[in-house]
Amino acid sequence: MDGTFTTKGADAPFYLAQGHECEIFAAAYANRLPLLLKGPTGCGKTRFVAHMAARLGRPLYTVACHDDLSAADLIGRYLLKGGETVWVDGPLTRAVREGAICYLDEVVEARKDVAVVLHPLTDDRRILPIDRTGEELAAPEGFMLVASYNPGYQNILKTLKPSTRQRFLSVEFTFPKPEHEIPVVARESGLDEDRVALLVRLANKLRGLKGQDLEEGVSTRLVVYAATLIAGGMDFTRAIRAAMIEPLTDDADIRKGLSDLVVAVAG
Repeated sequence: MDGTFTTKGADAPFYLAQGHECEIFAAAYANRLPLLLKGPTGCGKTRFVAHMAARLGRPLYTVACHDDLSAADLIGRYLLKGGETVWVDGPLTRAVREGAICYLDEVVEARKDVAVVLHPLTDDRRILPIDRTGEELAAPEGFMLVASYNPGYQNILKTLKPSTRQRFLSVEFTFPKPEHEIPVVARESGLDEDRVALLVRLANKLRGLKGQDLEEGVSTRLVVYAATLIAGGMDFTRAIRAAMIEPLTDDADIRKGLSDLVVAVAG
């Protein structure tokens, strides 16, 4: 459910800034303010958080939120161990105790009681009440709460309430411009930039279909996957189909249309 990331400085995961997001993250951390990242799937939000945590030298707890994720999953619960009942901290509690960064990926997917837990951590109190143990943890200076979601994908039943959204600073992420995306994909995949440029041009054509035939556009992650397959020797068309067509839709007619578009763009 969660993981830690502790590398620092030169070991920070590669991330190419698109604007002022690094400056805003650093300022939010310095001023003990929570941060919300908004943007489509696979545009670099998670990599960005890992990069900034490493730059700031802070441990990182990442939680992939889902429909069944409850407040207890984040805070902790009593478990039976060796015939005894012991309290086990959840990832949010561990992050508060350690002064770490806690990243809630796709926070709107979690159950509604999660927002209630976050409220006292996202205002000037910066506390985490643990009702089951009677504790009230004050977040230390190094603690930071970061959350993300994809506003274009969520329906009316899964969105952040204004009362929650307005507790966070916010940064909007989009897919990188070609001049930024090409070197990122080339670096991550090992494919030369000339061939990557064609993949990025194709990805942007497919992204233009979002809201028409497709719910989501091609993520930078999928472009990297395609480039990695090609760099490994796979046929261009087969790699495109596996990484940039099949993941987008299960509709056979739409897949056929996307394949025709690939031929028209790539020749």
